[in-house]
Amino acid sequence: MTYTLTDESPALATYSFLPIVRAFLKRANISVKTADISLAGRILANFSEYLKEEQRCEDALEELSKLVNQPNSVLIKTPNISASIPQLKAAIKELQDKGYAVPNYYDEPSTDEQRAINSKYQKILGSAVNPVLRQGNSDRRCTRAVKEYAKNNPYKSIPFDKNSKSRISYMKDGDFFSNEKAILIKSPCVARIEFVAKNGSVKLMKDGIKLEENEILDCTFMDSKKLQDFYAEQIKICKEEDILLSLHLKATMMKVSDPVLFGYCVKVYFKELFDEFSEEFAKLGINANNGISELLSKIETSSLKDKILQRYNEILSQKADISMVNSEKGITNLHVPSDIIVDASMPAMLKNAAKVWDKNSKEKDTNALIPDKTYATIYEAVLDDMRKNGEFKPSSLGSVSNVGLMAKKAQEYGSHDKTFVAEEDGVFRIVNDKDELLLEQNLSKGDIFRACQCKFEAVKNWIELGLQRVSLTGDEGIFWLDEKRASDKIMISLVKDLLKDNANVKILSPKEACLRSLELIRQGKNVISITGNVLRDYLTDLFPILELGTSAKMLSVVPMLNGGAMFETGAGGSAPKQVEQLVKENHLRWDSLGEFLALQASLEFFANKNSSLKARVLAECLDEAIGQWLENNKAPSRKVKEGDNRTSHFYLALYWANELARQANEKELQVIFKDIALELSSNEDKIYKEFIDAQGFSVDLGGYYKFDDKKAEAVMRPSATFNAVIAKIYDL
Repeated sequence: MTYTLTDESPALATYSFLPIVRAFLKRANISVKTADISLAGRILANFSEYLKEEQRCEDALEELSKLVNQPNSVLIKTPNISASIPQLKAAIKELQDKGYAVPNYYDEPSTDEQRAINSKYQKILGSAVNPVLRQGNSDRRCTRAVKEYAKNNPYKSIPFDKNSKSRISYMKDGDFFSNEKAILIKSPCVARIEFVAKNGSVKLMKDGIKLEENEILDCTFMDSKKLQDFYAEQIKICKEEDILLSLHLKATMMKVSDPVLFGYCVKVYFKELFDEFSEEFAKLGINANNGISELLSKIETSSLKDKILQRYNEILSQKADISMVNSEKGITNLHVPSDIIVDASMPAMLKNAAKVWDKNSKEKDTNALIPDKTYATIYEAVLDDMRKNGEFKPSSLGSVSNVGLMAKKAQEYGSHDKTFVAEEDGVFRIVNDKDELLLEQNLSKGDIFRACQCKFEAVKNWIELGLQRVSLTGDEGIFWLDEKRASDKIMISLVKDLLKDNANVKILSPKEACLRSLELIRQGKNVISITGNVLRDYLTDLFPILELGTSAKMLSVVPMLNGGAMFETGAGGSAPKQVEQLVKENHLRWDSLGEFLALQASLEFFANKNSSLKARVLAECLDEAIGQWLENNKAPSRKVKEGDNRTSHFYLALYWANELARQANEKELQVIFKDIALELSSNEDKIYKEFIDAQGFSVDLGGYYKFDDKKAEAVMRPSATFNAVIAKIYDL
């Protein structure tokens, strides 16, 4: 079994949880390897030639890319940073300060060497990990135990005012949705993307694109002029209606397109600032795509700093108020692109009565800007439903699970090497190796072009997986596909070929599908959403947050096309704030329930694959332990000097050991854990006190993007008594 090492609070939790996992699984003869796919780890792996011999590390992502195609692979993956450029730069600086001579990232590379360096960094930015590992489609759902716990212990609903001025705004034309073209490939070929300028010159943008029979190929573009007009109009509406301006994108996963969309909003809002100080900004190397935070940092060295700040504050006082990411620190929605991740920010807003925070730390209605219509309508549907039916009552809601298309890099929009910003007016063309035109788009300078592939094998498996879940559960299944969208129209024809006459399955556009799903779960019924890749990402935050209050408690299984499986844990959207609290108070509120569920499901899979009775018993007993953990409310508290992530791991180990001692199906495990369970139980108060006594003090982790292992382990394993018991299990 392989366990990933990642970033921020999930990585910190691993320092505490992994020793427990290794100890328990060793008793079933299961070894647990690790693979460092953290942002820092990926940087070091890709620039080994710059490092000293002792600093070099294996390319874990490359090794995992081979592993996930093996029939017996079992991988547990915790959330990793999908890095924006500001995050990448911060990680590079931290590594350099630690003595790792990795090169800088260049905003405007001017030499072949700098371009080569940036090309390597492009493989690290954004959603670099998931497309490599996800060699299967996604089955993501809430387990019965978690759902029942959420119903019996619902989060506090915030009353929704049906007269709320909050709104979801998106472009009516000129966006990715309206400009999309798509075709179904009839015979295998190799294609290229080229740009034809107005003077007839041709520039090769991407070569060697392998297309298979029945593969869906699409391309589209964002009209930058219409985008800027949209932003200007919405800023004006916010001012007139006295509501906050909030922008919602995904500049992490959509690493090429969305930082540009973000930058256009920054430049439109602060148009006068960028116009007045254009020469100075060019000299300072200010890139609006990186946000206001970088701008404010770079002007510190400018002789015009005071004038720039004066104009900056004038604009803020004159235009619509911007929503805040952190009111106390003055961090706005336009400060850092990675702070406004749409799949995390929009559900949080809707759950909070469709309000966000203003500069005075007060909640206020907002105009949520999601420029591209493609999936903005799902959030519009939630808001429409709330106006009609009020806030959601988690104690009575049913559940929306998801079967998501993602195998073979299906629909990796914006995260790959087929997204470009037009440097001048011209035509983007996709041409096959017979020089036959497949698709083309006319763009103006500054427009964003993207192309995407979706292989038939992945689509077929996705459809079959969705229908299988519908058959197993008896729940209604909905394919979220829009016949008005070119690629979806082709997908609908493929679905209908396999669907036949299944009365329990519908095909609806995203907005109608969302409204239908909300109708069903308000009745206490369950529904299965069967969606493309991006919707998979969005819905597996949206519905869990509405139902459970968090998306960290979902079970996510990726059955690989080649027979192995990956088990993904909870989302890491709040991880930065959790690390901040840990450093300040030595209290980590990260909830590891996602890791518990992933481990339990992986043990079941391992047992079935290897006919292992011990693994099966471990899985069954862990399932019972998780139920007790939920029933006894051992999830981390948000407050210092109360139970946190580390105490939650202790209680899971205690309950797991108790169950193993009680069971009679595997005598060796029973004998081993009888004494362990007794020792943990008799020392419960002492161990808990050791954890609590460690809290209330600031701690040093030796870094943020690359922790010092010894320091982080000491912080995350402060109970000597508990550590001794875990060591005893491992060494027996």
